[in-house]
Amino acid sequence: MVDPTPDAAPPVLELQHLRKTFRVGFWAKKVPAVRDVSLALQAGESLGYLGPNGSGKTTSIKCLLGLVVPTGGHARLFGRPASDPHARARVGYLPESPYFYDYLTPTEVLDYVGKLYGLAAADRSRRTRELLGVVGLDEAARRPLRGFSKGMLQRVGIAQSLVADPQLLIWDEPLSGLDPMGRKEVRDLMVELRRQGKSLFFSSHVLGDIEALCDAVCILDRGVAVAQGHLSELLRPDALESEAVLGMSAQTEAAMLALRALPEATVTLTPTGVRVVLPTAAVAALCRAVADLGLDLRELSARRDSLEELFLRKAVARGPEAAA
Repeated sequence: MVDPTPDAAPPVLELQHLRKTFRVGFWAKKVPAVRDVSLALQAGESLGYLGPNGSGKTTSIKCLLGLVVPTGGHARLFGRPASDPHARARVGYLPESPYFYDYLTPTEVLDYVGKLYGLAAADRSRRTRELLGVVGLDEAARRPLRGFSKGMLQRVGIAQSLVADPQLLIWDEPLSGLDPMGRKEVRDLMVELRRQGKSLFFSSHVLGDIEALCDAVCILDRGVAVAQGHLSELLRPDALESEAVLGMSAQTEAAMLALRALPEATVTLTPTGVRVVLPTAAVAALCRAVADLGLDLRELSARRDSLEELFLRKAVARGPEAAA
């Protein structure tokens, strides 16, 4: 998620100072849903879009798809305005809550989507068979959707987003409603799509999935991008802070008091011992305490944030101030 050079191909997806304000209620009060979001996704990359409920993720995604007109700023796909039909034809979209006519079957849904994309009948038939197999619905191909669970409908939504073999996939909560096996299958599918050179832009509340599947992230809070970049940069080890994992057969009060007395130390119990985070300058004091207490120092390294810690620090820690 780096700024393109003048001679480089344009990003497959780009927002520049995007803003969107809605008018609500009898007095048409202005309520900002998106205040200022700028980001870019290069071809072949995957970007995780994070934020608390109401942070503006879905609204900005709709601006990207040309479904909502921004109040200010720009949304582009493949270097063209998001409203350009040629650009949108190269995008596969999965909404947060996909809705289909419940009297249709998965086969009929995919065939209909193929018609919208202008695919020939033979190509529609082939893609329908392929994709129902990919999402594990081949045995339910001719059952009406009215009897489907939320997870099965989510699989139909994923399949319809792939009908035209798009270059860019924009998925809003793709793992929502899936059981553990379904989640694994979709994660494996996303890895395969990356291997094929597809670009992925998706939102999720499951930070572990984002960390495992994405090159970069953008964290949104109250309509503002509060952190963004490649994960390798955002989560790089901090040379000023260290983390130690200690084994303890019994967490004695004396040992815990000694560890908590270390300068600026944060001590957390684990199932097999304790985890200590402290300034790197205090590592020598930690080693002396470990030797004096007869503890087992199993690991000592520069501390690396998890995506959850980054998210909580950048979004949740901003406090209860409302966007409106």
